[in-house]
Amino acid sequence: MEADPRRVEEGLGHKPVPSKEEYEHEAKNADDADQIGHEKEETSGASHEKLVGGRDDQPIAKPKTKRVATLDAFRGLTIVLMVLVDDAGGAYSRIDHSPWNGCTLADFVMPFFLFIVGVAIALALKKIPKVKFAVRRIILRTLKLLFWGILLQGGYSHAPDDLSYGVDMKQIRWCGILQRIALVYMIVALIETFTTKLRPTVLTPGHLSIFTAYRWQWIGGFVAFLIYMVTTYTLYVPDWSFVVYHHDRPEKYTVKCGMRGHLGPACNAVGYVDRQVWRINHLYSDPVWTRLKACTFSSPNSGPFRKDAPSWCRGPFEPEGLLSSISAILSGTIGIHYGHVLIHFKGHSERLKQWVSMGLALLILAIILHFTDAIPINKQLYSFSYVCFTAGAAGIVFSGFYILGLRTPFLFLEWIGMNAMLVFVMAAQGIFAAFINGWYYKNPDNTLVNWIQEHVFNDVWKSERVGTLLYVIFAEITFWGVVAGILHKLGIYWKL
Repeated sequence: MEADPRRVEEGLGHKPVPSKEEYEHEAKNADDADQIGHEKEETSGASHEKLVGGRDDQPIAKPKTKRVATLDAFRGLTIVLMVLVDDAGGAYSRIDHSPWNGCTLADFVMPFFLFIVGVAIALALKKIPKVKFAVRRIILRTLKLLFWGILLQGGYSHAPDDLSYGVDMKQIRWCGILQRIALVYMIVALIETFTTKLRPTVLTPGHLSIFTAYRWQWIGGFVAFLIYMVTTYTLYVPDWSFVVYHHDRPEKYTVKCGMRGHLGPACNAVGYVDRQVWRINHLYSDPVWTRLKACTFSSPNSGPFRKDAPSWCRGPFEPEGLLSSISAILSGTIGIHYGHVLIHFKGHSERLKQWVSMGLALLILAIILHFTDAIPINKQLYSFSYVCFTAGAAGIVFSGFYILGLRTPFLFLEWIGMNAMLVFVMAAQGIFAAFINGWYYKNPDNTLVNWIQEHVFNDVWKSERVGTLLYVIFAEITFWGVVAGILHKLGIYWKL
């Protein structure tokens, strides 16, 4: 009998323990940062899983449950936000990353991904018959994420505008979006794996039972929080220097610090740790703080530096650095808690009560910390208030998708979410646009991409800002939504 999608059985231990081969097959479908939550027993009607055994593979089609559809739609929304803010943020600075304190639309993308990672880990690892095979899969997926992260954001790829490729190893960027996701995924997934024998099959009565049942996950998150807070507020940050080249002529700048607990751009411990660990030549060279009023009169837009701009305005800063990524583990921890609620609470209202209450509590805590100036909301530092604010928002959005339960209006988000890695690489990282730009006519600027943006959008609307926004919505987001839908119908997915 077909299960009610609103009350799908999700308790632990209700199925026989799978064999090693079946487990490895299921583990391949346990999605990571960009392809999350497609479990073996919960696939869409258009996709097929295969039986593993001594007989011929048999395709099995099963209806997609509401919980996986919610996760797909949320992941797709996050990818859409990334493409929107990356490619339209230059024209609309209000949706681009906040230059320092505060939170804009772009600042929700990274923590939303990490929240989704946490939820997916809980679903994918709810049964672990062989710990060593799970660990092997986790390490392998982590290495794949690191490889793609360094390849796409380390400086090797110059897509979409520059048709060249290659990077000077003295200046390669070691950190990035996928690298941070890899770290959070690895830590949270390993804790979930190694504590598998400590998990309860049934929760004991009590409001806090869901927390105590998974105490080791929260202990891991607390350790990350403690490392971040102690380092941020107690580490001494000395003066530091960097070199900027002007027309091949080096010019040295020095930033005066000599302090502890500073949360401004110049002398924070987050930047100091990255300068010591990765070295200054390997950090991101165009930080968002260049749009601050102290650096440019064009703020909040980008513009030339003021003549009296402080030296740190020209310095590098790694927004996905080591210390801030340790803080980001908390985002994954909160996400895995939402996944545990999904597993243990069968009732629709019970789940929402847990999710919404925690989301609101996190939002209120973050707002209090920010507006009392105790801990400002800051994406670049990945401050504790930023963790709470964005995780709370993620919980509310996730709950909203679950409440609506209307798949048809969000089908394109589901499609993108099921092929998120493909859309991330091809659209968000500009690889497909770079491929098209490689076929130019006479001049490298005379490409199909540029022609469409200029003549179909900018000229028609008589506005570069409006044209840019419409180009991103239709030529990128809508286009890749259609492509993802076609690939879904064909059962084609890019998974790590």
